[in-house]
Formats: sequence, C-alpha cells, structure tokens
Amino acid sequence: MKKIDKLVVSSLLGPFVVSFGIALFVLVMQILWLYIDEIAGKGVSIFIMIELIGYMSVSMFPLALPIAVLIASVMVMGNLAERYELSSMKSAGVPLIRIMRGLIVWAMATSLFSYLCSDFIIPLATLEFKSRLTDIRRQKPALALEKGIFNEDFRQFVIRIGDKEPDGETISDVMIENQTNTGKLKFNKILADSGQMYTTDDRRYFVMNLFNGTQYQEPGVQGEKQKGAHPFIRTNFKSWTKVWDMKEFELVSSDKDNFANNRAFLSMNQLRANIDSLATIMESGKQAIVDDLLQPLKRQPLKPQPVRKDSTRVASNIKINKISKAVAKQFQAGKIEESAPRKPKLPTQEIKKPLDQYTSFDETFRIEDREALLKEAFTRSRSGTSAVETRQSQINGRRTEYVKTGYELYIKYSYALVCFIFLFIGAPMGAIIRKGGFGYPILVSIIFFVTFIMLAILCKKLAETYLMTPFWAAMVPCLILVPIGVFLTRKAMNDSQLFSTDRLDRLIRYLRVRFQKQNPAAAS
Repeated sequence: MKKIDKLVVSSLLGPFVVSFGIALFVLVMQILWLYIDEIAGKGVSIFIMIELIGYMSVSMFPLALPIAVLIASVMVMGNLAERYELSSMKSAGVPLIRIMRGLIVWAMATSLFSYLCSDFIIPLATLEFKSRLTDIRRQKPALALEKGIFNEDFRQFVIRIGDKEPDGETISDVMIENQTNTGKLKFNKILADSGQMYTTDDRRYFVMNLFNGTQYQEPGVQGEKQKGAHPFIRTNFKSWTKVWDMKEFELVSSDKDNFANNRAFLSMNQLRANIDSLATIMESGKQAIVDDLLQPLKRQPLKPQPVRKDSTRVASNIKINKISKAVAKQFQAGKIEESAPRKPKLPTQEIKKPLDQYTSFDETFRIEDREALLKEAFTRSRSGTSAVETRQSQINGRRTEYVKTGYELYIKYSYALVCFIFLFIGAPMGAIIRKGGFGYPILVSIIFFVTFIMLAILCKKLAETYLMTPFWAAMVPCLILVPIGVFLTRKAMNDSQLFSTDRLDRLIRYLRVRFQKQNPAAAS
C-alpha cells in the first residue's frame, strides 16, 4: 500500500466510525420513539431492551451506511484540502482519482457489506425485532399497587390499598373485590385493617397476608327465588392469605412463523420467488376473466352414454323391446293417436327485410320473445359483470403486492449502490469547499441524503400508483445522483469553482453599457 493510500485510509477510519454511530443512533431513536408508549410501563428488563435495540440497529444499517460514507468522505477530503495536503499531491502530478483510490476500494467494500446485510442479516434481525415487539405489546403492565388507586392488573380482582409504608411491603386499609364467582356469588369483598404484600424469592407468586378484616358475601339467586329473602354472609378473620400466580405478567415468546411470510422478513431469493408466484397468479386471473366471459357462449357436445353389457342391462332391453312392439300394435289398431314430439320452445328470428333496415338486434326476433330475451341478456350481463369485478379486485390486490414486493427487492440494491455513488459526491465536495470538521460536512451530507430519501419516497408512491415499475422506482434516485457525482468530480479534478459567476458578471456589464448608451441623461 502506498503512503497516499495509508494517509487516506488512516484519516478515514475515525470519521467513518463516528459518523456511522451518530447516523445509527439518530435512526434508532427515531424508530424507538414510535414504540415508546407500548414499551414503557411493561416491566421490561434491561437485557430485553438491549436485545430490542440491537435488532433495531441492525435493521437500520442500509440507511446508516450511505450517510456515513457521505460524511466521512467529505471530512477526509475537506481536511486534506484545508491543510493543503491535497494541493501538494496535485502539484506533484498525482490526479484526484489516484488520491481517491483507497476511498473507492473502501466504498466498494461498504456497498458489498450493505448488500450482504440486506440479503442475509437484516431479514433475520427484523423478524426477531417484530416478534419481540409483539411479545412486549401482549405483556401486561408491571404490577404496581399504589395507595388510593384501584388496581385491576390481576384478572377479575380489584385491589385498593389506603396506605403503604416506605418498605413497600406493609400496607393498611386494604380492599379486595373478587369478581370471579359472578354466577354463585353476587357480591364478594374483603376489607382489612392492615396487611403485608410481597413476591416469593423465585418471583413466581405474589402473596398478600391481611390481618383483622371482614369478608362480605352475597349469594347470587336466580329465577323465582329473587323475590324472596336470601342470606348475606359476613365473616370476620384475624389472618387471611391470598396467593396469585405471576405467570400472566411474564413475557411469553410468540411463534415466529406468524411473521415469516412478511416481505420485510424475506431474503432476496425468497422475494424473487414471491414475485414470480404473484406474476403467475395475475396471469391466471386474467385468463379466468376470459373464461368466465366465454363460458356462456361455449357449446358442449353431448357425451355418449356408456353401454352396459351386464345381464341387468340385457334384461331391461328385452322388456323395452316387448313394450315397443305392444305400443306399435295398439297404434296400428287405432287405439293410440300420433302426437308430435315435444321440443323446447326457443325464440326464432324473423328476418323479413335487409339487415341494414333494422335499428336494433332485438327487432329480428318475434315480439312475444323480446321481453324474455332482454331479461335473459340482463341477467347474464349482470352476472358476467359481477364475476369480472370480483376477478379484477383480486388481480388488483395481487398487483399491489407484486409492486411492493418488487420494490422491497430492488431497494436493497439501491441502498448498496448509493454507498458507492455518495463517495463521488462527498469527496469532490470536500475538495471544493476545503473545510474539515463536522460543520460543513454534516450540512452537505444532510442536503444530499435528504434529497435521496425524498426521491426514494416519491418514486415508491409512483410505483404504488402503477406509474413506474418497481425496478425503476428503486433505481431512479441513484440515476439522478450519478450526474451530480460526475459533475462534482469533474469540477474537483479541474480545481474549478463550483458555481462560476464570470458569465453573469459579463452579462450585467453588457446590459449596463447598453442602457447608458440609450439613456445618456440617466448616465450623467
């Protein structure tokens, strides 16, 4: 490795790690604040919170890596330009691309790492984060018995304590209402002067020992006995103990298979398989629409009945032949009159004049058949329209899923590609502005990164409205940034100003001279 490469790489490591940590922290906090209301008050341990934040951090890698590349490249080249090291290298005949060779290799490695994370690591991390967050959502709030507040954390029990000592165990003026036996007991309440509450050493059970209290019970009576008198039970006690199982406050892991089919948790190969399946389903749905419309028009030939050669069939044929001969003899004797065979009454067309003289198709049928034909046409049209609308809604749903799945696949490539593109934006900007530190680099990086995010969101919306394909929706933000990178790199290589005002100054001087020649009085 050359000294130039060592200088650039050694200058790069610190800013990249710091900028990546800052970007990751901001992105994680932005997501964490969305779920803070669902996590707070659930008694979640610090280890579960660290696990949750770890999974969330891994899922933010594709967004944190581009902005880290952008900030680090601006800082490195800005520091070199600010200390005139970049000018010294250029004066020695070293081109800017040669100076950036170490940065280019590093950007390619970062893009490869982003691709591997998106394909293998992030789906697993997102799945674990979603399942753990669902477990926390189902978790009941942490048991907290505060004085003067009715607590309903335990199922079908309402607990209120009047006062609690600083030790957190000694309590007084306790009320417990048991609502479990609603069928047998209409009323079941316990009042006690004092007591003690604590959890067992293994935190499996919650125990309340009450002293000097009274239990009030009123049996629940149904039917005709409601009108009569029924007992009210009052029991005094010196000591009463109630034990609750703490299982309902424990965090229960959910089944990860319930989330495995979400497109955010799939690898690239799985996303491609889903895209192919959705495309096949959409094509079959379109073919089903055609089949539904053509089904009433198809004529199916009559299927020949299979001939049975068993003895029963032969016997039945003999009986039919005997009956036919008997009917023929009666017909010859004049006992049976000849009758025409029955045929279904079908509408017939009466075309009595050239077709161009008819104003509508139904005029070609008899007047008595037109109403039945119109009703039949209306019924078939309505059923056909309903079938087409149902199929079309199914196809639209699959199409929306196809677009979202395709965008989820191609945006992974876009995030990896933009890491490389941002190098040719950040490094030239650092060489042009000649400022190091965190001030100008962060300002420049925020501008370009926000531009990329806004373009990505815009293209995603266009893809969901079917104005763009998923591939182009994911790649257009990168394609827009490529000319900007080429323009900035060319400006930095030629040591030219970013925005030259020479032509504007010449135009202003030319207009001023013309104005003075046309209005000499105003000039004087």
